[in-house]
Amino acid sequence: MLNKALEMGAPKSTPGARSLWAVCAVVVALALFVQAWIVVQARPQDLVTGAHGMADIISRAMPPAFDQFVPNLWPVLETIDLAIFGTVFGVLLAFPLSILAAANVTPAKPLYYFSRALIGVTRAVPDLVWALLFVTAVGLGPFPGALALAVHSVGMLGRLFAEVIEDMDMGPVEALTLTGAGRLQVLSHAVVPGVLPSLLGIGLFRFDENLRSSLVLGFVGAGGIGFQLLTAMNLFQYQTVSFLLIATFILVACAERVSAYLRSLVT
Repeated sequence: MLNKALEMGAPKSTPGARSLWAVCAVVVALALFVQAWIVVQARPQDLVTGAHGMADIISRAMPPAFDQFVPNLWPVLETIDLAIFGTVFGVLLAFPLSILAAANVTPAKPLYYFSRALIGVTRAVPDLVWALLFVTAVGLGPFPGALALAVHSVGMLGRLFAEVIEDMDMGPVEALTLTGAGRLQVLSHAVVPGVLPSLLGIGLFRFDENLRSSLVLGFVGAGGIGFQLLTAMNLFQYQTVSFLLIATFILVACAERVSAYLRSLVT
């Protein structure tokens, strides 16, 4: 009865008011799109006038230089290993940080705010910027790229891991706590088993993302296919560029399928 009375007393939106809100939403969306069009200085006609330039580059890139397959096997391996290193270290560092950043299991509020701030900083700075910083510190090569992926993965995985832990079923945790179990026992017997499948799935998805990012990091001297691609473009070796693009597509497609298959096994 009380709920019915509240429903009867609550103001109801009329069809006219809903239509007005819909019109306002459409106007705001159009205004945002128009200002974006102006700010980015969009000129669709330039695509038409510049089409012959793109066609010229494509014609120079044919046929792809498949003889570059063997020389580029090592950069391909570097690209894969960059993603593996960044993902593994990202998971290892993000998991304990996510425990501190989860409001339902954190041991202290100061640790909660500190870990949330650290996750926010590592996530807010793009991996490309981290790579530039690490290249300055340790020099060119795959190592700074791997460090950049690891640090950025800490931010991305830390946030997702913390959200999974906060949404977990707290029943096992409360039951173990009532039996007098210590914090480490609760963590190892209730928290980890409850969230492990979801964390593994997120970690595999992050590996997929890191593989793509490792290709871009090569443009700042972090090794892998990206560095070979940048070198070939600077030397106007367009046939090598087309081969590397094909290799990149195959590598990313294979990684997607393997990652999706493994996620289906653990989730």
